[in-house]
Amino acid sequence: MDRAELADRLRQEAASRQDALWSRFGQDFGRNAIRHADASANFFFAPDSVDFILALLRQHLPGQAESIVQQAEQICRHRFDLLGYTGLDYGSPIDWHLDAVHQKRAPRKPFYKIRYLDYAEVGDSKIIWELNRHQHLVTLAKAYRLTGEGRYADETLRQWRHWQADNPYPIGINWSSSLEVAFRSLSWIWTYHLLQGAPGIPNFRNEWLCGLAVHGRHIERHLSTYFSPNTHLLGEGVALFFIGVLCPELKAGARWKSLGWKIVLQEAERQVRPDGFHFEQSTYYHVYALDFFLHSAVLASANGVAMTKSFEDTIEKMLDALSLLARGGAVPRFGDDDGGRLFDPRRNRQEHLLDPLSTGAILFHRGDFKTAAGGLREETLWLLGAEGVRQWDGLKEIAVPRESGALADAGFYLLQSDGDVQLVVDAGPLGAQAGGHGHADALSVCLQSGGRSLLLDPGTYEYVGPGPERNLFRGTGMHNTLRVDKVDQAQPATPFSWRRLTKTRVEQWIQGKSFDFLVASHDGFWDLPSPVTHRRFFFSLRNGMYLIRDVVEGHGTHKLDLAWHLGPDLQRSDNGIFRIMDPPQQLAILSSQGYGWKEEVRQEPWSPAYGQKAPAPVLSHSAEVALPTEFAVLLVASKEAQDVGSLVRLPDYAGAEVHEYRYSAKAAEGSFVFGKSGEPWRKDFFSSDAEFVCLRKTSGGEVHLMLCGGSYVEVDGGAQLRCLRPVQWAEIIVKPGERSVFSSDLAAVDEQSSGMQPTNAASPILE
Repeated sequence: MDRAELADRLRQEAASRQDALWSRFGQDFGRNAIRHADASANFFFAPDSVDFILALLRQHLPGQAESIVQQAEQICRHRFDLLGYTGLDYGSPIDWHLDAVHQKRAPRKPFYKIRYLDYAEVGDSKIIWELNRHQHLVTLAKAYRLTGEGRYADETLRQWRHWQADNPYPIGINWSSSLEVAFRSLSWIWTYHLLQGAPGIPNFRNEWLCGLAVHGRHIERHLSTYFSPNTHLLGEGVALFFIGVLCPELKAGARWKSLGWKIVLQEAERQVRPDGFHFEQSTYYHVYALDFFLHSAVLASANGVAMTKSFEDTIEKMLDALSLLARGGAVPRFGDDDGGRLFDPRRNRQEHLLDPLSTGAILFHRGDFKTAAGGLREETLWLLGAEGVRQWDGLKEIAVPRESGALADAGFYLLQSDGDVQLVVDAGPLGAQAGGHGHADALSVCLQSGGRSLLLDPGTYEYVGPGPERNLFRGTGMHNTLRVDKVDQAQPATPFSWRRLTKTRVEQWIQGKSFDFLVASHDGFWDLPSPVTHRRFFFSLRNGMYLIRDVVEGHGTHKLDLAWHLGPDLQRSDNGIFRIMDPPQQLAILSSQGYGWKEEVRQEPWSPAYGQKAPAPVLSHSAEVALPTEFAVLLVASKEAQDVGSLVRLPDYAGAEVHEYRYSAKAAEGSFVFGKSGEPWRKDFFSSDAEFVCLRKTSGGEVHLMLCGGSYVEVDGGAQLRCLRPVQWAEIIVKPGERSVFSSDLAAVDEQSSGMQPTNAASPILE
């Protein structure tokens, strides 16, 4: 700690103890918080517009209104769906301190004395906190406005008042996290504005203001400036901004408005990487932070609060990053899955991660966001109202680009194929600060096609619990990458930190005219008694086929394990292909057999949402071999049954550093050759000085020859590609009566020497 952090932590500790002491003498922390002032402020919607928004909801999302009322019925029975858990019974009256999943109750003592990450003391605090966010009160209020049935409004106010009586400040776990206090404040704000001015609702503004005054005071005095300066601090700033804007009668309102907005703007600059991705290396937390920024921006606009151009640009970049990740139709889940959402916590599955694009499409007039979103969301109706819907209806959809791309600062590389097949590679840092929400997943991949996950990240499952699941799910073995000697790439220190952060290095990223080539490595196994480097090569011809080559460098004999976590809907057929029947999807994982590697298919858990586990198939390849060694697979994704062919590794020459894999199928065949850049080499029918060479020939007579990191490649009796100097990449495509040449340095290509030679040799690849 530096001096500023030490001083802030000491101040917070003193403030906590001071409040606990005052509470023993009956201190009312909300007393004298209100002053006479102009109460004019604008929420997302006015009281008289609620009925019209509900009409739009029925029109555009007819099933959603029915779902809200059904949820409200369960809430009135004190049965709650929290995170991935459903139908949790919290009794009558509600026990606000209970983890109903594990039947553990947090102690009622000053919040700073509660060890909320200690499962033995409180159970899973996230479950307790999720109930105490009070987002279900918003559901009750909406149900009242939808039906006019007073029992929903009565239940809303009854639960709200009971909570305040049962959770006097500063006693209990529900004051332990300032972020949770912030979430509860935002729920109270939404609930108030949904009920304000409705028939039969008493005026409870002063009571509401006093409750929010206590919440705002606590947040301001216990900001996560040093404890958890990520989405915790951001959410706390958002809550202070909302309270300050919407509660001008509060004496501290103007200060909270200013402080909250300052935090929001500062964290937008600090937490978002230049490429637009959130710095915690979690897809879920990226959307989480984006929700905070979007809600804050809309409220600021409605109340004349000036926004910087930089803030607006940051939000749009975050939306761009989300849209890029969704080009396979579904957003891959990397890193922790928190399970909570700012709007409607039931929207916490993978398919709901695109929700911000609906609002973003309108705010930034982006037809591509509208296309990627796939439809209007309820959240957008409440945030932007009738005018937003009008703009949505008038916004022309624009096709989402289908080319490959990268979020280079975050380390996500997206290898796009024709249609909506996308391989996403995680070649970025483990996470921010102590890596709290990152996973030990360097060089892991997710494969999406047609909105389905063919290769997935199994998720998070839980943050604390009685077993080893926290470390299991964030460990290397639960990701589509290599594990050495049963050791993870990084070793956990606490549930939200690692002893050392794995460093990943991208060595090459090449986007050719018709192919992509990525090489990356990491140091996650350098701490082994005999250090090991894992280097991974990725190659795509953008046709649904991806070659992944793992090179393991080091000394001695090591146990190597590769896992491929498949989507739960995939079923293995007799020929080893994995299929989804409806809609049809097919994935083949062709391995280069032999060399001591074993293949096995088994069932392992995955977590579709926080707190849920279900079985899914896992294909594993394993070997105990002397290093250095390598192994390759070819992923073949398609939407219909087809011959997927086979992949063979050709024998290596003694002492040679050139390795070749050959693919054969009815429709096409090809070779992938890995050489040593800058030095001439020969392998079978190939001569080159390139780091990588690929030759592909189709049954229709097309020949495609590519090189990366070299100046020439020749195929005996066939195609050749020559450059006057070394280039990053070059390729030649020869079709009957047509020839095309492309390169990163086109002027360097020797047009006279590049082409097809007379076919007079017996090269099998060209027959």
